[in-house]
Amino acid sequence: MTVKLSPTKWVADQARLYEESGGTKGTTIHGAPCLLLDHRGRRSGDWYRTVLIYGRDGDDLLIVASNGGADRHPQWYRNLTADPRVRVRVGPEWFDAEAEDLSPADRDRVWPHLDEVFAPYAGYRRKTTREIPVVRLRRTH
Repeated sequence: MTVKLSPTKWVADQARLYEESGGTKGTTIHGAPCLLLDHRGRRSGDWYRTVLIYGRDGDDLLIVASNGGADRHPQWYRNLTADPRVRVRVGPEWFDAEAEDLSPADRDRVWPHLDEVFAPYAGYRRKTTREIPVVRLRRTH
């Protein structure tokens, strides 16, 4: 499977380092843990890879569609709404997962944890008028 890296240079560089090191380097952003997310383009059908900070909720991983507090959703999130089947790398391990938006109650419940993982999330929420989605990644077998 051919995967296209992000057009954002630092994201592409980090994804390349993460992958080429076998998941031993490039695994944090500003001290927060990060993963590689492979997702299918909603129009092109091509596979894309991005680097995202993650938190945990039991056995599931949580990613935040913050887009730095911008007023529009990130491209990867728009792709997940069309096809929630993804591939995820955490450290050395790759696995298939299904993405789903958290309900408002679950989102409210996990925000304190996510703010601990990456403190700027609180500022991103204040910066935008849109509701920032939190996405659960649940392993599939």
